[in-house]
Amino acid sequence: MTKMRTITLTLISVLAASAFAQKNAMTLEDCEQALQKNNLMLLARQYDIASAQAEIIQAKIWEHPYISADWNAYNPETDTFFDVGKQKTIAIDQLIYLGGKKKNEVRLARKKAEIAALEFEELLFNLRFELRKSFYAIYFDAKKLALLDNQISQIEQLVSAYESQAEKGNVALKEVVRLQSLLLDIRHERIEIFKNASEERRNLALLTGIDTPVEPLAESKNLIGKFAKLLEKPDDLLLIGKEKNPEYKIALLEIEARQVDIKFQKSLAIPDVTVGAGYDQFSGAFRNETNMRVGIPLPLWNKNKGNIKVSEAELAKSKTDGERKLFELKADLESAYAIWDENRKQILAIKESVYDNLESVNKGILSNFQKRNISLNEFTDFMESYNLSVLNLNESYKQLILSGETLNHLVNDTLFQP
Repeated sequence: MTKMRTITLTLISVLAASAFAQKNAMTLEDCEQALQKNNLMLLARQYDIASAQAEIIQAKIWEHPYISADWNAYNPETDTFFDVGKQKTIAIDQLIYLGGKKKNEVRLARKKAEIAALEFEELLFNLRFELRKSFYAIYFDAKKLALLDNQISQIEQLVSAYESQAEKGNVALKEVVRLQSLLLDIRHERIEIFKNASEERRNLALLTGIDTPVEPLAESKNLIGKFAKLLEKPDDLLLIGKEKNPEYKIALLEIEARQVDIKFQKSLAIPDVTVGAGYDQFSGAFRNETNMRVGIPLPLWNKNKGNIKVSEAELAKSKTDGERKLFELKADLESAYAIWDENRKQILAIKESVYDNLESVNKGILSNFQKRNISLNEFTDFMESYNLSVLNLNESYKQLILSGETLNHLVNDTLFQP
């Protein structure tokens, strides 16, 4: 029984470890579809759009007509309750909005609905950028980890062999310590990269709503070729950004909304009129008379001046915010373009054969060291240089793509086509 339980627990542990290790291979397009389908922030923001659309419906609704009636409750002359036969009055009144109140209220609600839709687009725009950054960071960090894992495996074998030889007195202990030191350095580098990759995986999981770790599917050469293509100058990109950047578009729409709000507040200063009709059975000048009435407040004290001034101040603020957004967009584009262009020049200066050459020399150095054709110092110096070069190469590729995605993000467009 105990043996059976041990086998069962072992099997469960193996299956759990296998399930944990499974990764979900996905392209960037797959991740973006998951973002739009599963992201809770996006799903919640959609309700803001529905709410804003409902505000338009509500703005179109007029006040209900007001109906009133008057009849006898007690007749003292005849000592009768509810003596309604001889006298009663019925009236109906309707509030009529003047000064274009309803029209301006509906226009303002529509502007707010447009802003809500753009705010949803802005959220999607920002989340998509975060997703792309995490996707490419994971992709290139995985390449770095694969390199370091291979190096660790090779050097662990060397350390084990040298420890065995040191025990026999065939090699000096300092050589073992030197290899162990190299191994520790590589492991430390791996931990730092692993921590960064784990954080990016966490971000990607939160963005896509996918529990299984995502394994990005991409082709390095195609990516590098796509993002290294020459682009228009920043001034040309600014024209695209002014047309498509949702943050800037929201700033412009806020100005329009404030302009409509001023008109709405001014229309509120115009008194509304109440019109009505009534029937009086006996108490009027005539029997069974039908009357009309009109009522309007006298605009003596409340002319809504305070709210009008508030709206005018908000309009001035919105215009300033719009100018600031444009200035920020221009500055961000110039900075992002300069960074991307510098990364691009660096990548173009690297020959395509450099990675293959590094790999070839690495294999040769390892083989020669195992054959004792080169010294330990030569081997460790090369390994440190090799690791740094390959890690920097992958980091350069990553920075080129991230800087290109920053430009895509700022103009809200796909600038880099295959």
